[in-house]
Amino acid sequence: MAMHPVVTLVGRPNVGKSTLFNRLTRSRAALVADFPGLTRDRHYGHGRIGPVPYLVVDTGGFEPIAKDGILKEMARQTQQAIVESDVVIFLVDGRAGISAQDHDIARQLRRAGPTVLLAVNKAEGMSTGVAAADFYELGLGQPYAISSAHGDGVAELLDKALAPWVEAPESEMDEDDAPAWSETEPALEAGEVSADAGVEAEEGSEATLRHRIKLALVGRPNVGKSTLINSLLGEERVIAFDMPGTTRDAIEIEFEQGGKSYTLIDTAGLRKRGKVFESIEKFSVIKTLQAIEASNVVVLMLDAQTEISEQDAHIAGFVLETGRALVVAINKWDGLDSDQREWIQRELQRKLRFLSFARMHTISALKHQGIKGLMKSVEAAHAAAFAKLSTPRLTRALQAAIEQQPPPRKGIFRPKMRYAHQGGQNPPLIVIHGSGLDNVGDSYRRYLETQFRDVFDLAGTPLRIEFKSSRNPYTQGN
Repeated sequence: MAMHPVVTLVGRPNVGKSTLFNRLTRSRAALVADFPGLTRDRHYGHGRIGPVPYLVVDTGGFEPIAKDGILKEMARQTQQAIVESDVVIFLVDGRAGISAQDHDIARQLRRAGPTVLLAVNKAEGMSTGVAAADFYELGLGQPYAISSAHGDGVAELLDKALAPWVEAPESEMDEDDAPAWSETEPALEAGEVSADAGVEAEEGSEATLRHRIKLALVGRPNVGKSTLINSLLGEERVIAFDMPGTTRDAIEIEFEQGGKSYTLIDTAGLRKRGKVFESIEKFSVIKTLQAIEASNVVVLMLDAQTEISEQDAHIAGFVLETGRALVVAINKWDGLDSDQREWIQRELQRKLRFLSFARMHTISALKHQGIKGLMKSVEAAHAAAFAKLSTPRLTRALQAAIEQQPPPRKGIFRPKMRYAHQGGQNPPLIVIHGSGLDNVGDSYRRYLETQFRDVFDLAGTPLRIEFKSSRNPYTQGN
């Protein structure tokens, strides 16, 4: 298999890197706003020019001389992306002009090794020569005037960047692994799921899960989501910094473990609605909610060293409403004594009782403790969410539940349940047919959920039950 060329976008904050990333990947995967320092982690996407698929990497605002704090961590992420790349596109702002920071970045890139192309962005409506003239002094060759927002000059820039691969024999290209960059087959928008990303199963056998498991990590700010991602990957892939709000975008990272393929999604921390003031934080919240809806399994991370808050319950409630499989990770467990551990367990039982279907794990993401068991529960929850439930077994389980505890009467009539079948997956939907089922209360519905969950071992996934009553031919008006 031929390796895809890697094109990395670098530049100081707010020069339009994420806008160009979205154009090259034909997606809305990267957050875009007129706000410097929005992107902080490396963000990967797929594109294609002609027969050549390529990887494009969005990076945070590059400040190579930063010595400490979040800017140093962002610079380290960018430097790692440069090392991994075949071509670097260095974006500068054609309207703001050249800056001292541009010179710092140019010096770093001249020493780095990969091919560097200088792109003068925001040049729409400007003379190409005028827009590019000042930037020759960076010593990186010809500047290319482009507009990432409008697409001006982007195709020519990309032709130049990928010329060595476009000229290679077509038989050497791997055309199967990346989505086409074409008008007729645009990439999926952020939050969309491919129609064939589902379950295929042979007749009479257990379901074979063919697709990559999309695993979203969610929780309040600073609970350790990025640290857990780095522990799973064994590298500093995303910025883990002791400052709430470090992660702003939903970062997707492909990952394999134990023969299973995952897409890990690191999300922004969710705060109470009344504390979300910055407009960009509102965008981050939307991206996190979209990531939950697009995932197969969600890991809800809690901080063992703070109390279980109302916001934790709100986040869990949203996951439950979307029907996504769920595993709860109680992080920073290693820092508690026995009394504190007992107290936090009581808090969990009291405040998150409605998550009784989800498995809970105590972990230390920083010290790599408890992560193996957590991932086993993720696999089990994913399998439960996409389980195939045969109609005969469902009907037998239903009849056994009714024999053990019949549904309560409504007046002189008792609801009659005849058979059950599966109506959907992720989450599993069980449709029960009979008569008088409009009168079945929530308590009996919960009883049936428990019975089905026990029979089919559906730990880790919500379960939906739908009642369908047959029409009474003697009802007035029929």
